[in-house]
Amino acid sequence: MANGKLLIFSAPSGSGKSTIINWLMENHPELSMHFSISCTSRKPRGKEQNGVEYFFLTPEEFREKIANDEFVEYEEVYTDCFYGTLKSQVEAQSAAGETVVFDVDVHGAMNIKKAYGDKALSIFIQPPSVEELRRRLVGRNTDAPEVIEKRLARAEYELTFADKFDTVVVNDDVTVAQQETLQKIQQFLALSLPSI
Repeated sequence: MANGKLLIFSAPSGSGKSTIINWLMENHPELSMHFSISCTSRKPRGKEQNGVEYFFLTPEEFREKIANDEFVEYEEVYTDCFYGTLKSQVEAQSAAGETVVFDVDVHGAMNIKKAYGDKALSIFIQPPSVEELRRRLVGRNTDAPEVIEKRLARAEYELTFADKFDTVVVNDDVTVAQQETLQKIQQFLALSLPSI
């Protein structure tokens, strides 16, 4: 079976990235998109299972794998709370013919792209403007005002990385953004478009 390729998604919080990825996965099984299973040193939440949502490691196990250069990307979010992607997991999923999907921050995206080059397509989902992003985050009604301000400051920083991605999709209208993302992925995977 042919080795699968890699799709790297990154976006400021509230840009609609998860909506686009979920739409692609639900409506386009021919793309064979499967999330990369990351590692974390946090405890499982709810019904999360080891090897399904994440591989759960102790902080010590995580540090050992860092020392052995086993991660393509990782981050210590706060003390002893790590997230990362194992090279061996990416290789296993790719060898199985899966199109491996990464939903990572801009630094993780840069590291994965650097490691895999032309085998990976990096896609930045961009909000139409920071003002629109503010409107969406406030409209969610899930975060306190100070959390929204932190997210907007982070978004402004993340937007400075957009030109380092292979492609940028501006999510002004989600239906248009979904179709644009689909077309770019189909071109990358060299899939023939279905005849109409």
